[in-house]
Amino acid sequence: MRLFFIILYLFVGAATWANEKAVPLYTLTATEQLARMQAGTITSAEIVSSYLARIEGMDRQGIKIQAIIALNPSALSLAKLRDKQRNEGKLLGPLHGTVVLVKDNIEVASLPTTAGSLALQQNMTQRDAPIIKKLKNAGAIILGKTNLSEWANFRSYDSISGWSGIGGQTRNPHSLDRSPCGSSSGTGAAIAARFAALGIGTETNGSIICPAAMNGVVGVKPTVGLLSRTHIVPISVTQDTAGPMTLSVADAALMLEVMAGSDPTDAATSLADENKTSYSQQLTATIKGKRLGVLRSTQSSHPAIIEAFNESLATLESLGVELVNIDALETPDGFWDKSLKLLLIEFKQTLNHYLSNTPTINKHRTLADLILFNAQSARELALFDQSIFEQAQETQGYNDEYEDIKQFLSDATRKNGIDKLLSEYQVDALVAPSQTPAFLIDPIFGDSFPGGNAGAGWMAAIAGYPQVSIPMGSMKGLPLNISFIGKAWDEQLLLNIAWQLEQAAPKLMMPSFAGSGFDHFETQKALAPLSK
Repeated sequence: MRLFFIILYLFVGAATWANEKAVPLYTLTATEQLARMQAGTITSAEIVSSYLARIEGMDRQGIKIQAIIALNPSALSLAKLRDKQRNEGKLLGPLHGTVVLVKDNIEVASLPTTAGSLALQQNMTQRDAPIIKKLKNAGAIILGKTNLSEWANFRSYDSISGWSGIGGQTRNPHSLDRSPCGSSSGTGAAIAARFAALGIGTETNGSIICPAAMNGVVGVKPTVGLLSRTHIVPISVTQDTAGPMTLSVADAALMLEVMAGSDPTDAATSLADENKTSYSQQLTATIKGKRLGVLRSTQSSHPAIIEAFNESLATLESLGVELVNIDALETPDGFWDKSLKLLLIEFKQTLNHYLSNTPTINKHRTLADLILFNAQSARELALFDQSIFEQAQETQGYNDEYEDIKQFLSDATRKNGIDKLLSEYQVDALVAPSQTPAFLIDPIFGDSFPGGNAGAGWMAAIAGYPQVSIPMGSMKGLPLNISFIGKAWDEQLLLNIAWQLEQAAPKLMMPSFAGSGFDHFETQKALAPLSK
């Protein structure tokens, strides 16, 4: 009898191993990959090889997602080294052997950092941004750089999300004629296409949350100051932040845990060490009794979005969350003009400082240099102008008007915005749809939101407060996401809520790679003539 059980154990174990091998590695979350590497059923080299083959067949060839700007030629050799270290019991950290894709406005020592612009094509700084150093020290492998909306969507009012002079147009894996949104377009599309399980985006206003929503992945826009911004091509000193874009909440929490922390070269991070937590270790904390303010005025008017949103809210209620409807969301007069003026002022100052500290091979040392370069580049101005660049160049720096605008926006989005809503309605966090579904790519008129905007990500972005976006459903084959917004340093609470919802009602989609909306199975039957 004992021999029977030994044989049975070996058979079941072999079958489990075979089943794990049968599952395509690119479909696994990073958390699942880590567990299987630890169990010895897969290797980091196999994971990297799986991603490289998928990128080779689908990014620049085949259906051409065009999410990747550059690949790390050392990725596979690094993966083999990580496997050797694991076999020797020498794990570097919690991300040992995992793979990360990085938005191409974040410096990685072995790759150029271009912001998508031909002007920075030779920008090999030989520096790792501090958040990249932390990922590497934790054992992660940088697989490559992702495309982005050029200059993080801050060059023209007519820009096209996902387009850059270097990377061309990134396409949405769920429908190739639709936008991946931006500006972290390539990261969102790449994670959705399963080119990696872990990615990094950056956000000034919407640039993590919108691509996460339109590509149907998890996105975390942290409190400004939780992560270092050093060696990241900037827009705004008050609003810029990097953040995880992943396949699961657990993956995002693990990445955030690794990247968070103070940086002496970024004053905004002075409180990071005292406010960061072990995000991945505390995901299972109960959310029963938590109160969420439902931002009804931001939910969109489309029935499909409202239905998916209400289904997620019902699931949250079943988990013990109390919902409080918040109907009005107001902004003071002049709010949007002032929010733009702040960015124009900060962009010129921060970009000039960044450019002045790039290698001497980079001849473009100021915003004025970039404007001249673009004016002489047919490719750069082939689709849209540089009106934002030109407006920013006219600003006069950090003067009294700037300080007044900064205070005005802080009051509007913090004291009289998120903080006021949380206090007045006695809720722990806010909830809303993240955005409407992906719109069509339009090389003639640029980005448009024909269904209108949804969500209140702008308020979290301008306040510098955290937001977490996760999948909540779909609409005719296009993903829909839900967002949770909190006060400064509330990432743990938002991740807990998101994780509980994800576990109770998982909505992560595999992309269909449909050529257009006409190819989605949900619309094909309706669009076809009635069978006789």
